[in-house]
Amino acid sequence: MTDIDISSHRVNITDTESARKGDEIIDKTAQNGDDAKIKDMSSPQVIGLDDETVIPKGTIDPVYEAKARVLNHAIQEIGMGWYQWQLFIVVGFGWANDNLWPVVTSLILTPITNEFLPHRPSFLVLAQNIGLLAGAIFWGFGCDVFGRRWAFNSTLGVTAVFGLIAAGSPNFAAIGCFAALWSFGVGGNLPVDSAIFLEFLPGSHQYLLTILSVDWAIAQVIATLVAWPLLGNLTCQEDTVCRRSENMGWRYFVIAMGGISVIEFFIRFALFTIYESPKYLMGKGRDEDAVRIVHEVARRNGKTSNLALADLQACDPLGTGPRTDAAAALQRKLEKLDLTHVRALFANKKLAYSTSLITAVWAFIGLAYPLYNAFLPYIQATRGAKFGDGSTYLTYRNSLIIAVLGVPGALIGGFLVQLPKFGRRGTLAASTTLTGVFLYASTTAVTSEALLGWNCAFNFFGNVLYAVLYAYTPEIFATKDRGTGNAIAATANRIFGIMAPIIAMFANLQTSAPVYTSGALFLAAGLIVTILPFESQGKASL
Repeated sequence: MTDIDISSHRVNITDTESARKGDEIIDKTAQNGDDAKIKDMSSPQVIGLDDETVIPKGTIDPVYEAKARVLNHAIQEIGMGWYQWQLFIVVGFGWANDNLWPVVTSLILTPITNEFLPHRPSFLVLAQNIGLLAGAIFWGFGCDVFGRRWAFNSTLGVTAVFGLIAAGSPNFAAIGCFAALWSFGVGGNLPVDSAIFLEFLPGSHQYLLTILSVDWAIAQVIATLVAWPLLGNLTCQEDTVCRRSENMGWRYFVIAMGGISVIEFFIRFALFTIYESPKYLMGKGRDEDAVRIVHEVARRNGKTSNLALADLQACDPLGTGPRTDAAAALQRKLEKLDLTHVRALFANKKLAYSTSLITAVWAFIGLAYPLYNAFLPYIQATRGAKFGDGSTYLTYRNSLIIAVLGVPGALIGGFLVQLPKFGRRGTLAASTTLTGVFLYASTTAVTSEALLGWNCAFNFFGNVLYAVLYAYTPEIFATKDRGTGNAIAATANRIFGIMAPIIAMFANLQTSAPVYTSGALFLAAGLIVTILPFESQGKASL
């Protein structure tokens, strides 16, 4: 990496640009008779101080807020360039894996059950959800402490390695352990990837966070296409003696999905240079490194930046940055173990209100989806459903149609979030509510065609929901606490997700109440969205 001579930029700004701006303001204040302002003209002017942001001015620490606004201005000045578009591609790998591997688990559950005959097959889903929970906690909270860069590369690597190893599992316990381990990597994708992508995006292009969910939908299409020939032709049938040699389809399928993750990891690690987030570095008191990264991004985009170290220092005239003595170093190590980032998310009434509500939304949705999937077969049977479509061809054909319709859902979500007076909250509230409505509608299906139609609508609006939710959540957290905020939301989602297979294992499956509860959870989440305090449309994140 080429080092940027920050000192030369600092001299230029302080000696020339600030002097020019100072003279202009002195002229204006002299005309207004305001002598008090002239006394402060020796300090560089803080650029970007009045730019509109998601979190209103004065809500968080003033020094951090001022510096974040300066960095927002610098990133916006550079604009959307080559580096950000490359980042858009490699971040999409994380979005894809977040959906790919849970789909893998659901598709291999039946052949694994046929081969290993476990007493409780739902333990495989439970193992996956425990891994997702551990990953969300570790990577989400960790990236606010140790940085985004190492976590960004590590999550895909962990997923790829344990995904490939899982194909050789000799028994049900082994595949359960490996599912938890690959899910540990998957659980960190969105908390980390959304943070690092958002922190390099100009405010004018934050809608791309929503568009990223097209990778989430495409992953489901790819998994279904690969599973169709492998699981359709190389899987034991139920109620037969199932030998390993006759049931190799799920193993080949897991190898194929692990191979995709290996390729994605290689592209991220070997072919793309990821820089640490400038706002993360600034939040850690490393202003000089933050400025250097901004200049490096500008260089990669074929542009130059006027940002100088003095611009950030002007936001902290008292110089209250971190001390460098041994005692301070020890103190910083101990501070990594406290709840500083968590407390910051509840620092005042409005932030606490926002954090609590978005966490509740994630929690409700985390329980609603798996509850619906676990209990739907019963309610369909009680309604006299006679689908008559158990063939492999119809099963995978219908799955593919449903998966394909998720792709336009993500794209339309990216369009809707930019509509004036509708924005993120309007799109999220509408899509969440409609997901619940179509969930209820799907329970009325008594023919294959009706079920397919309702499921297509359910999946379409579900993809709009996730596209907006994945984008909106990191936008409403400040950068220094974003990983922690993402981790809290994801943790709530995973905890409630763990509850679903436990309910399925021990509750009475001969009841329709859980399905209707699932629909009610979607509707409740939609109502909660309408009272969220922050709208991020057209505003830069801090």
